[in-house]
Amino acid sequence: MISVVIIGNGNVATHLVDAFLEVDTVHATQINSRKLENIPEADVTIIAVSDDVISEVSAKIKNSLVVHTSGSFFMENLKNTARKGVFYMLQTFSKNKEVDFSKVPFCLEAENEQDFQLLEKLANSIGNKIYAINSEQRKALHVAAVFVNNFTNHIYKIGNDICEEHNVPFEILQPLIKETAAKIETLSPRKAQTGPAIRNDKKTIKNHLDLLNREQQKIYKMVTKSIQNGN
Repeated sequence: MISVVIIGNGNVATHLVDAFLEVDTVHATQINSRKLENIPEADVTIIAVSDDVISEVSAKIKNSLVVHTSGSFFMENLKNTARKGVFYMLQTFSKNKEVDFSKVPFCLEAENEQDFQLLEKLANSIGNKIYAINSEQRKALHVAAVFVNNFTNHIYKIGNDICEEHNVPFEILQPLIKETAAKIETLSPRKAQTGPAIRNDKKTIKNHLDLLNREQQKIYKMVTKSIQNGN
């Protein structure tokens, strides 16, 4: 059995603890990051806190293998004196939204092969998509994730605003959103691109801009130009 201490009480920590409690090969304990005086020994200590306090928290941990769950924090920046690693899950975590870890990519990094195998075994206890990703790759992956997740969700928000302004149910767009996401499982995003920008349909583009407010126009023009430039 793998013993695990998870430090933090946010969305990632909570979902991770709940997942480990469902399997009989892992013994998980959750610790609030403000109460680090008595951290029990464990095979793996997972720091699941915000990036700006990872260094501070890691410096207080004496356990043998300490890993973090951040997408942009380098493994080498952990301040513990023992072994270091990364246990990064590339997924968006919301408090009341259940997570299917079997579909979550686990991006792992360790200082040696033995520790990597331990992290791999731990990840396999709740998931099956395991990747060896170093800190430089993870940094790039995290930026890419911001584009496809956070920025895309903001675009959904703008679409919802437009629908609300014109008394149209946003749910009408949901099948289109799902089809767009499903399409890139078989096509590259470049080949899947459709719409007035790629067709250079100037009349439609002008009609759209006339409908939008100033801030929406800025975003529309910027994205349209990026699509047309092939960026």
